[in-house]
Amino acid sequence: MRKYRLFAPGPTAVAESASLAMAGSIIHHRTRAFEAVLEEVRRGLKWLFQTKNEILILASSGTGAMEGAVTNLFSKGEKVIVVDGGKFGERWWKICKAYGVEPEIIKVPWGEAVSPADVEKLLKKGGYKGVLVQASESSTGVTHPIEKLADLTRGMKDCLLVVDAISALGAMDLPMDRWGIDALIGASQKALALPPGLALIGLSDKAWQAAEKGNLPRFYFDFRKELKGLVTNQTAYTPAIGLIFGLAERLKAMQTEGLQPLFERHQRLSDGMRAGVTALGLALFAKSPVNSLTAVIAPSGIDGQKIYKTLQEKYNLTIAGGQDDFKGKIFRLAHMGHYDDLDVVTVLAALEWTLADLGYRFEMGAGVGAAMKVLHG
Repeated sequence: MRKYRLFAPGPTAVAESASLAMAGSIIHHRTRAFEAVLEEVRRGLKWLFQTKNEILILASSGTGAMEGAVTNLFSKGEKVIVVDGGKFGERWWKICKAYGVEPEIIKVPWGEAVSPADVEKLLKKGGYKGVLVQASESSTGVTHPIEKLADLTRGMKDCLLVVDAISALGAMDLPMDRWGIDALIGASQKALALPPGLALIGLSDKAWQAAEKGNLPRFYFDFRKELKGLVTNQTAYTPAIGLIFGLAERLKAMQTEGLQPLFERHQRLSDGMRAGVTALGLALFAKSPVNSLTAVIAPSGIDGQKIYKTLQEKYNLTIAGGQDDFKGKIFRLAHMGHYDDLDVVTVLAALEWTLADLGYRFEMGAGVGAAMKVLHG
């Protein structure tokens, strides 16, 4: 028997309770029974996003909500600032260019967070309608300083802070209303511990005003249409019914755990993981690491892709490798969503076996032991 284990930064392991909720009989989405589930989900999402406003639920990957944010909030020819510090920052400006929105790109070296001063310098020039950024750049394991960026845009009448929190929502504290985040995006397959297929986005009052003025083409991702139905517990189009059942279950579980304990658990898991990998003599890639995953520099002389492939082929455990210029140079270990302390110990044990298989010299058990000390407290 070879049990499969998933430690990639999306999709992540699905909670058993959610799987059971999704395994039930399908019901029609234009029924009172489904409306009751959707009403419960609406309340739970407001709690998770820490906002008074509605959270739109889209049947798509998280990229659908990113595209929808661009097409609903901006107009052709408008200028926005895009923070590009990885594959998903790159995705922001590619979407903008596809729709005729003009991105001013702040190129940030992979592994580093954007400087708020660099964003402020551009904003002072004027004319920008938005700042588009990741809370968690999952290609690098970096968290950008969202609170400080919100401080820059909160008082600006015509400039929106649009945050991709797809690999951050539920793993780190992002109080949407209190900080003044104008658009906050999540997805089901990360810290929510569900299969892929749902994108989530919350908009501030300022963002809804912008959505009324935007002139870009939109049909399926028309946020106004979605909001009109949602407030009556309806969806504009056929929703991912089973996933919404699972989302209802996951939100209940997260509310039972509590918002701050949820963030504290992710902090503890990340502390344990980083203690483990550094005890093996490995270096962290991100200078400002996020709580949802850990990016690690591969040891000198060992291809990071071999670490990824050995874990997969010999130990039936999936992590993620590096991307673009960092393919073979880093690997990424996720710890968001349905994971606990023993999961961190497990993946570190498998990593130690893999490193030994590849000829890396270290004291066997050093990583596991260091993590256990942190996690046991």
